[in-house]
Amino acid sequence: MTTLLQWNGVRMRTAHVAADPDDLALRAVTLPASWDDEAAIALLQLSGSTGALRLSTEAARWLERFTTLPALPGEPGAKALGPMLAAGLLERQIAPMASLWQGQIDRRAGFVVNLGAFVQEGEFRGDSFVATLRLACAALRRLHAVNGPMLNGELPLFDGPVTAPSDVDQQGGPAGTLLLTNLDCCLALLGLDYDSETGRDAACYLSWLATSLARQGAGPVPLPPVSCPIPGLEVTGRQIRDEMEDSLPDIPDRAVIETGFSLPGPVDALLGVESCGLAPIFSPLRDNGHLRVSALSRLAHRGLSLEAALASSVMGDNPLPQPGPDAHLRMHRALTGFVDRMPARPDPAAPLSLRARLERGVRRPLPARHGGFTQRSAIGGHRLYLRTGEYEDGSLGEVSLTPGRESAMVRGLLESVGQAVTIGLQYGAPLEAYVEQFAHTRFGPAGTVEGDPVAAYASSLLDYAFRALSDSYLGKRLPDSAPEDPHVVEEDPMLPLDIPGDLPPRERGRLRLVS
Repeated sequence: MTTLLQWNGVRMRTAHVAADPDDLALRAVTLPASWDDEAAIALLQLSGSTGALRLSTEAARWLERFTTLPALPGEPGAKALGPMLAAGLLERQIAPMASLWQGQIDRRAGFVVNLGAFVQEGEFRGDSFVATLRLACAALRRLHAVNGPMLNGELPLFDGPVTAPSDVDQQGGPAGTLLLTNLDCCLALLGLDYDSETGRDAACYLSWLATSLARQGAGPVPLPPVSCPIPGLEVTGRQIRDEMEDSLPDIPDRAVIETGFSLPGPVDALLGVESCGLAPIFSPLRDNGHLRVSALSRLAHRGLSLEAALASSVMGDNPLPQPGPDAHLRMHRALTGFVDRMPARPDPAAPLSLRARLERGVRRPLPARHGGFTQRSAIGGHRLYLRTGEYEDGSLGEVSLTPGRESAMVRGLLESVGQAVTIGLQYGAPLEAYVEQFAHTRFGPAGTVEGDPVAAYASSLLDYAFRALSDSYLGKRLPDSAPEDPHVVEEDPMLPLDIPGDLPPRERGRLRLVS
């Protein structure tokens, strides 16, 4: 770890990390000295280049685009956006989404805003929050004015209903997306409990403020929440509301910017958030065993030192009760209507999978008695038995693939695939990665699926098996692959033997008695 240079007055360091834990080849990543190695890994995942990386070089690719963009009519001042966005990135307040980071001009751009970065010494910096949101909105609208005609048709950001007004569709769609994240950490730094009316009121006011600034001059603004428990922020919100009603009427042809909450991804790790989007923090410990910043802040606001908290824990009390899925659901319901798009509603009946909290290298075996299902089906006339094993929380922990009447080699290979997937799942590998790898693979036997309505046609035994797992444990039913054309005959691979075609016919062998 060596200090190499400075970028915009911030001291930098070099970390040697790998984007994949199984990759033994480490790469040098230069980033601010206060950032952890998880941010370096996230930078590797966001960048498409190879070799050593520098945050200054990678960020310059999208910062230069905003430096040359012209100002739009109705903006209060024509300022260069690049230096201000770089300052927000170094303070870990704002970062572009992956499409903007990777320079995909045919995808809708957006920014992720870290709510926890605007809290200093227990006070929320409302002026800085408003300035950052206005900066992001100006940048997205300028970029949309240039790249709007090149956007491809896209599916909605989330599966939830759209609550934005009808003028969201003007100019071919919204100008971009603003996603809020790290809500629970922000509330903890303010001394507010996530599972409380005060905490939900604060979250609603922050969401309303972001949506109001995103629609400023482009459409109607939703009504503010009843109360604002964050000191000083209600005055800022009232000033913005008066400004929009009095001096800033709707500007013609001004596109709306959608608001929402982020989903897990490398951008959140780059910003150093503790909880993604609106989700609560389910553990007070970091991966290295130390207390999180939010946990230390909650202890401080409750007047507990580390020694007092440890003594309370030894006596059987819980000094830091953590919110559960029910609290997550209540927060989701409270925020609905204050942003344009909501993530999927949490299911309180299905608690958080323990696999997300597993440390690397720790295996979680199935209990001796566990649930699961057995599915018997046939693919192109070839019978297959799919068996699963589940943990107490209903997540998948074991897969068994047993063919009916196949050769010993095919039977052994399928059973080995099931055992390999089982080991990976018990070590914390995501099922999504296996589904993405094995679904829609194409090799024989293939054909019509009988006995399971999850698929009508499968291009291989593994294609059917992992699409069935996706439907049962991920809630995603994947479409069928296109059947193979029976008129297309593939040539058998043969060695390039130059055998002449005018060979004489082979004579019948004759037996000869040798004494």
